[in-house]
Order: sequence, then C-alpha cells, then structure tokens
Amino acid sequence: MASNIGSMNNVKIFVLYLMHNIGYPLDFVTVNDIVMQTDYIMYLDFAVAFHEMLDGGLIAEAGKDKDGETTLYEVTHKGMVVAEQLRCDLLPSILDKSLTCALRYLDLKRRGVVVDCTSQKLADQTFDVTFTIQEKKKTILTATLNVDSEYRSRQMRESFRDRPDVIYRGIIALLTGQVDHLMDKN
Repeated sequence: MASNIGSMNNVKIFVLYLMHNIGYPLDFVTVNDIVMQTDYIMYLDFAVAFHEMLDGGLIAEAGKDKDGETTLYEVTHKGMVVAEQLRCDLLPSILDKSLTCALRYLDLKRRGVVVDCTSQKLADQTFDVTFTIQEKKKTILTATLNVDSEYRSRQMRESFRDRPDVIYRGIIALLTGQVDHLMDKN
C-alpha cells in the first residue's frame, strides 16, 4: 500500500468520513476527485477500498444522476457508524483539511471552474510552473512563473491546488492595488 494515510482501514475511514460529511450522494468519479484533493491516498488504494466498502455494505447505490446515466453512492447507516467510531484513528487535522478541500472542490465544480497546474523542467535546470483557472470554459487566470528548484515548484503547485480561489483573489488584489500593506510605500 502506497497511501500516506496508512492501512486500508484508514483509507476506508477517510473516504467514509468525507462522503458522510458532504451529505449527499456522489458518483464514483467525484468521490475519487474529492479524495485526491490531498496527497493522503493513492488512486489504486481508493479504488480497492471503494469496492470493498460497497461489497461490505458501508456504501450503497443511491440511484442515478439527473441525466439518469451515472450511478450515485451514499454512506449507509453501517458506514456512518464506522466513520464516526473509527475516525479517531486519523489525525483531526488531516480530516479537517481534506473535508475543506473536498467542499471547495465541489463548490468550484458546481460553478464550472476547472483548475490546472503544471510544471516543466527547463534546460537550465529551472522549472516553469503554469497556473490556470477556467470558469464556464473561459480562462480567467493563466500565469507562468519560473522557479529555481523542483521543491519550490512542488510547493507552488500544492498551494495552488489547495487554495486556487484565495490565490486568484490575491492576484486580483495585488494587480488592482488593493493591498497597500504588501507594497513598500516609501
């Protein structure tokens, strides 16, 4: 198992906790997307855990989406009990951060916002990090920064992925001059 969160039981508790606290049925792809908002769980571990939870009665089909094409899933009563009783096996900070990221992702998804961040190593051993936000298929932000290390590139990508809305508002504030405290006014 390669997930940072530990055992397969921890993966299940993590997924159950997120699904239960979101509070409405989700399709498999969306559950995967919210779980992947942090680096605690690897996809293969998630896929195995999801199907084991389905087979074990911890989650169940809840019907189809509004188009009638995609199956939606929800946490069963048994799954809620497991999530509540065993969540203490995971650090509260991990659960809180993950739930915050999941809710932000779902809000952005409903608004039609797509966030992307890529990094490319250049011949001079620096990295170009490109940030993009699209809303309703219109690019509202694109920026490329050149940084000196892979570590800094990774930090920027993680920060952007975790808080794209805050970074977007910060860039707007900086460019419109609404953050005087950040600028040297000598």
